Amino acid sequence: MISGVARTVVLASGNAGKLRELSDMLSGVGLDLKPQSDWNVPEAVEDGLSFVENALLKARHAAGLTGHPSIADDSGLVVPALNGAPGIYSARYAGPGANDHDNNRKLLEAMEGLSGHERRAYFHCAMVHIESAQDPVPLIASASWWGEIARAPSGQGGFGYDPLFWLADKSCSSAQLPREVKNAISHRGQATRMLLGLLELAGGCGD
Repeated sequence: MISGVARTVVLASGNAGKLRELSDMLSGVGLDLKPQSDWNVPEAVEDGLSFVENALLKARHAAGLTGHPSIADDSGLVVPALNGAPGIYSARYAGPGANDHDNNRKLLEAMEGLSGHERRAYFHCAMVHIESAQDPVPLIASASWWGEIARAPSGQGGFGYDPLFWLADKSCSSAQLPREVKNAISHRGQATRMLLGLLELAGGCGD
């Protein structure tokens, strides 16, 4: 790559909230980040059995259809007391076509009667970067963010399960955090910084 020239990297996601967060966190590092929708790339089939597998499926799908390097993440909420649910099915926990409200309602119903440590939960993010659809050595970063599930939603920020994800040390939900604070401490923020470090080592960021 030519020094000082940003290279195009595709963000393999159609989730508006996720695109906004990743664009914020990956700006200013010599990457010209563009959503896969710029190439009319349809959503990938996420039939992996782990966050990493699904992230790789999305990244390879986007890279293959655009011809550009790709970054993808797969993330979700894990509740140990629910045997790891909603997990990799977080976005469709309440069924096909479910929205955030549907998923949050189902989670509250599933956790009715649980208290104390049983309400502990964490967000997990697996983030990958590949140079091409056939890249045999993808860069992979992952991170978790612990909290607990509140009994009612609060806050208007964020997306997904953020209104229910209570942070005792902040005395607020993830949806009530300022964007810059959330990006600094969240699972996605941690994974992004790890991935940027890997990219710098690999020479994949601009000057």
